[in-house]
Order: sequence, then C-alpha cells, then structure tokens
Amino acid sequence: MNNTIVILDGKGMNPGDLSWDKIKTLGNVKIYDNTPYESIVERAKDAEIVVINKSGFDKDIISKLPKLKFICESATGFDNIDIGFAQEKGIIVSNVRDYSTKSVVQHVFALIFALTNKVEYHSNEVKKGRWANNDYFTFWDFPISEISGKTLGLYGFGKIASEVAKIANSFGMNIIANRKNPAKGYPPYVTHADIDDLLKQSDILSLHAPQTKENLNFINKNTLALMKTNAILINTARGKMINESDLKNALDNQIIKAAGLDVLSSEPPKADNPLLHCSNCIITPHQAWTSVEARKRLLDGVVENISAFLNGTPINTVN
Repeated sequence: MNNTIVILDGKGMNPGDLSWDKIKTLGNVKIYDNTPYESIVERAKDAEIVVINKSGFDKDIISKLPKLKFICESATGFDNIDIGFAQEKGIIVSNVRDYSTKSVVQHVFALIFALTNKVEYHSNEVKKGRWANNDYFTFWDFPISEISGKTLGLYGFGKIASEVAKIANSFGMNIIANRKNPAKGYPPYVTHADIDDLLKQSDILSLHAPQTKENLNFINKNTLALMKTNAILINTARGKMINESDLKNALDNQIIKAAGLDVLSSEPPKADNPLLHCSNCIITPHQAWTSVEARKRLLDGVVENISAFLNGTPINTVN
C-alpha cells in the first residue's frame, strides 16, 4: 500500500459511472480528471506508477520524474509516450488491448447508417410537422441505399477491422481489404486488394490502420481522386491519416459523397477546422471506444496491468 499511483486523465475512462475501488486497493491513489502538460511533473513527481491516456510523456517529462517505475497507458495506442527513452530509464510501459473492439465496431456501423439512412435528419423533419402536413403517407429527402451488395474496403486488418468484416459479411457486403502483411491472410469472405484497387472499388472505405509516418495524410487529394463519386469514407482510427483540407475540397466538389469521422487531426478540434461546417460530413467526438462496457474492460485492464507489475511479472508491455 506504499505505492503511489497517479491517474493523470481519468475522466475519459471513468467520468463517474464506474468505481475506482479496485485500483485503490493497489496503493495510494491520486486521481485527476485531466492534466495539462505543464502540470504533469508537479502532479506525478512522487509517483512510482502513473496511469495516462492522452498526457504527453516525452523525454523532458520522463527525465523529471526520477521515482517513476511504471507507465500504464489506459488505451491501446501509446504514441504519446517516448517509449525508447522510458526503456533507457528502466521504466516499464504497458497498454490495454482489445477492450474497445465491440464498441468501435458498433460505432463504425452507426456512422455508416447515419450517412445512408439519415435517421436523425428525418426524425427531426417529422417533429417539425412535415409528416403531419404531408399529402402522401411517406417522404424522404435523400436516396436511401442498401449496404447489401456494396463493396466495403478496409484499410488495415487488425482485430477491429476483422470484426467489422464479419458483420459486413452478415449484411451481404462484398469485402476487400489491404493489410501491411497480406501473408497473415483473411477470412474466406475477404479479398486482398492493393491500395489503388481498394480506393477505386470501395463504396464504403473504412480506415483501421495505426498511425505511422507512412500513413500520415494517407487520404489526400490524390487518393481521394481515385475513389468513386458515391463513396463514403469512415475513420475511427487516427485523424492525422486524413488531410482535412483535401477531404473538405473533395466533399464540397462531389469527388466523394460523404464522410463519417470519429477522429480529427487535432482533438478537440480548432474552431477553423475545415470539416466542422461541411454538410456531408458527420463528426463524433472520438467516442467510438466509450461504451460503458468498453470502459469497464479498460479499467479492469489497468488494474490487471498494475497488479502484474507489482507482482514482478508485468504484462502487456510495449517496451
């Protein structure tokens, strides 16, 4: 119980609807909803263990925390941590894996249906009185297309993409995918495609690759020009995979039909983000992972990682 554990940005994982009791049994726990970069050192200076999500742990921060022994990333991605320098300092880093798969997969289809069926739009029109004042028994303002028979393209094919493919197959979609190592194979209902064919053939293109230097601005004016004019782009991966100015231009000029995004290049977005006022672009606030069930799995995973570290057998290490 002498271990000092500091949770620097706990609000995302637990805004108040879950219990911190399990983690409090592991040491002296201090919990902050959110920690600005300039306050990290002051808040974490006595910590042997820190739990972070978006807090930036670069070389400068890590070098000022001599007591730090373990960083637990309360997420799967860990690009906010200087992994190499942490390793130099003998600090173990662990993440939590596969906690959000079901939640993100559900959100992918929520975005798809929001763009194809326009449910909320038509509900709002009904509440305005349009149906009550209509001279026919139904109305719709946009063509509603079935996704059955359409081609779903998946850029990246990890756990989330494979689950998206499984559900898309049940809807009767044709599924093509591109993964970094095609030799890992695919289920029988998924066909590998090179990048150009993925872009050209997809009616719906969903991004599921990790953010890397190679993927930076993967969606740009050149790749958008290869896509169908009726194509829908979905991104629940990382915002910096899209050149947002190029996407804005493509949406405004009907180069592609629509986009559904859960991530942006800067979060929260700046007021001048070019996509914020784009009528054929739906944006949700990086919430695909936030189901109650997913956050509970995440919190349990954090507890498991810290417990394993304290027992001398760290798990889910990334360095």
